[in-house]
Amino acid sequence: MTLTLYLLRHGQTECSRNNAFCGAVDPELTEDGLEMAQGFAVAYQSLEWQAIYASPMLRAIATAKPLAEKLGIELELRDGLKEINYGLWEGQTVETVSKEYHDDYIRWTADPAWYPPTGGELAVAIANRALVVIEEIKQRYTNGNVLIVSHKATIRITLCSLLGIDVGRFRFRLGCPVGSVSKVEFGANGPLLHSLSDRTHLSEKLRTLPGT
Repeated sequence: MTLTLYLLRHGQTECSRNNAFCGAVDPELTEDGLEMAQGFAVAYQSLEWQAIYASPMLRAIATAKPLAEKLGIELELRDGLKEINYGLWEGQTVETVSKEYHDDYIRWTADPAWYPPTGGELAVAIANRALVVIEEIKQRYTNGNVLIVSHKATIRITLCSLLGIDVGRFRFRLGCPVGSVSKVEFGANGPLLHSLSDRTHLSEKLRTLPGT
């Protein structure tokens, strides 16, 4: 057997629905977001899970709880799984940020690995902290399924790091809509991506909602 990680992005929030920057701010899930969490739990409860790790942010915990409660598994909360800190951009739309922080936004868009949001966090810093959690999981579990519930940027940066993709390209190489799950298996030749941003566990209504 091999270790398989499932990286699940939290369900819909008002920020994701409105395409607003949402990192350190901590909105709760919308009703649709809660339905996404339940949909994942129903679809994946039959798998044998070794553990469930989650960001300590409200939206991630609320997404992880339905499956954890069905299985009677205690959540393992890790700060390393938190979303990118967007600094002064928090809660603002792309259009507003592009206008009010134009130069910083252009630099960040070109290479977020080394140019942070205004007062925010570098992609390389997120990669470093997230990979600490991945390494902890690998040390504790050599086989079986482990769920990680995290956030859009953090999941994409983590996947880039595992797959040898420049983390500075995370916004343009990998998708990660709300409620989606990606599957990575650790074998003899390293991490292998089996699926990316799968949302077949969600209803058509949830899959077609506006937002990111």
